[in-house]
Amino acid sequence: MNRRASTLTPIGLLGDFRLLLMLFIAFRLLMLLVYQPLLISEVERGVSAGGDFATYFQLGALTGNGLLPFRDWWSEFPPIPAFLITLTYGMLGAQPAYPNFALLFGMLMLICEAGNLLLVRRIGTRIHGATTGMALAWVYALMVAPAILIWWNFEPLVAFCLLLSLHWLIDRKDTLSAAAAGVGALVKFTPALLIGAVWRFRARNAALRYSVIVAAIFGMVYLLLFAQNAAMTAPSLSAQFGKASYQTVWALIDGNYRTGNFGPIADRLDPARSGDLIGNPPVIPGILRLAVAAGIGFFIFLRVRRTDPQGLTAFVAITLLIFFLQAQGWSTQWLAQIIPLMLLALPTRDTVLALVLLSAVSFAEYPFLFIRTGDTDGVITGGLLPPFVALVLARTALLVTFCFALYRKLRQQPIPDAA
Repeated sequence: MNRRASTLTPIGLLGDFRLLLMLFIAFRLLMLLVYQPLLISEVERGVSAGGDFATYFQLGALTGNGLLPFRDWWSEFPPIPAFLITLTYGMLGAQPAYPNFALLFGMLMLICEAGNLLLVRRIGTRIHGATTGMALAWVYALMVAPAILIWWNFEPLVAFCLLLSLHWLIDRKDTLSAAAAGVGALVKFTPALLIGAVWRFRARNAALRYSVIVAAIFGMVYLLLFAQNAAMTAPSLSAQFGKASYQTVWALIDGNYRTGNFGPIADRLDPARSGDLIGNPPVIPGILRLAVAAGIGFFIFLRVRRTDPQGLTAFVAITLLIFFLQAQGWSTQWLAQIIPLMLLALPTRDTVLALVLLSAVSFAEYPFLFIRTGDTDGVITGGLLPPFVALVLARTALLVTFCFALYRKLRQQPIPDAA
């Protein structure tokens, strides 16, 4: 046996990040070959079934008819996803087939997901050491939820912006971190939550500068969009918060037993339809939920002891979870943000098992239960209601348990940053 072959020990293999990255990408591509995305009579089949790619494709078709986002139709999300959908659709020529669109959009998300794997390893190495960092990369690569979500929606891009901003913040590259958070906020609002961590872990002037950079990036883009068409732009800031509750304890209180969808694609041409309430109005006002969450967050803000990079990561994670818990709705795709942050903040076997359980509960709820609501127009009724309630309560309990574990970590004695 030659010297090169003799070095291929199990430890050596597991420590080879290039090999892990190749396996990571190959697994997802091979899964795509076996379960190719299809759209048959407006029903998704294959690897994208259960996701939002069909909706993205229909939105892209509006562009094919000469209608542009934020000028001729509104989006419930900040501008980057809408323009990314438009660009993907336009790159495929006139009237592209759905499988081609889904393949190209999924490939873009696969690139983001490969970046997430790299960031998990780098952040994990930075705050826990090389051995743990590599172990976290392997654990993340073996998680099922991230592998599924690249073929469902653009959440891997959100996670990438969030992790990249955190990575640069830990490395004290605050300007780059703020830029990543500002761009991330144009994908979804959650990357901007890092501002709270900056105010806790940086001096006041540095935190103010960080906040101004994020606000400037976000504000300049929206200023241009509002100048173009204010009516079509405003829903991207308000539509999500105006939806009826769905898939949360708040939804159980309100009697809303459906997912949080908007109306048909044709409604996107009328900004007045963005405020349509599909479901019952909230029993507990959203402003009250937000106020309670802000109070809990401020309490944690004042009680933090651990100010090293591990404490910073835990603070970002608990901020994200509190935000999700107060929200009127829940989406399985949020696992894309929760899983890497929890692995980095609490790298233990219990955390890994809890994340597997959270993924199981989430997928059992959607799509497993909701796929059985075709006869009730997507509403959970009858025998499906008890398991639905149990799954919502179980998922909520897991998220609350994560918060308590993160709070305990933040209350530990600080460890000086070696950087």
